[in-house]
Amino acid sequence: MTRPGGVPGLVERVEAHGETTLIVEPSRLLEAAAYLRDEEGFRFLSDLTPTDYLGWGEQGVAGYIGTPQGRDINHPMTQGLARLPQPKRKRFSVSYHLLALETAAPRVRLQVWVDDGEPVPSVVSIWPTADWHEREAWDLMGIPFEGHPNLKRILMADDWEGHPLRKDYPIGGEPVRFSEEE
Repeated sequence: MTRPGGVPGLVERVEAHGETTLIVEPSRLLEAAAYLRDEEGFRFLSDLTPTDYLGWGEQGVAGYIGTPQGRDINHPMTQGLARLPQPKRKRFSVSYHLLALETAAPRVRLQVWVDDGEPVPSVVSIWPTADWHEREAWDLMGIPFEGHPNLKRILMADDWEGHPLRKDYPIGGEPVRFSEEE
């Protein structure tokens, strides 16, 4: 699968946790996607996942450490990881999870990195199912997809301000009225 140097715009190939990630330049995304579909047989886009890495690694990473007795979620621990995570290329990643519909069903993740406001070429012409995936990424994360045939909100109201899954989205919100209240 994916001959070395065969994927147009390939920046890096990462093999980790039993998964293959092919990182490509955003400007070459359409070429890379067409190559993976036509030459390597990845005809099925199962998902498109945007991730916001705002503040990644700035204050370290803390988490829970489990013990044989379990962990008390009411008293979080702050031991954190033994090492800091690697810095990220840019603020956002957009990952395309691809599947080849053949024996053993090989999978690959095609990935691009962009900064805030930097457009990603739409892959709707290559995988039509990307239509709603890209609209969702725009609606919730604010990642623009250049050349998308209908890039508008899909989940939030048309007059909604901002993109609620971004890490810089203000937390707090509006009071919620319940049916029992008058």
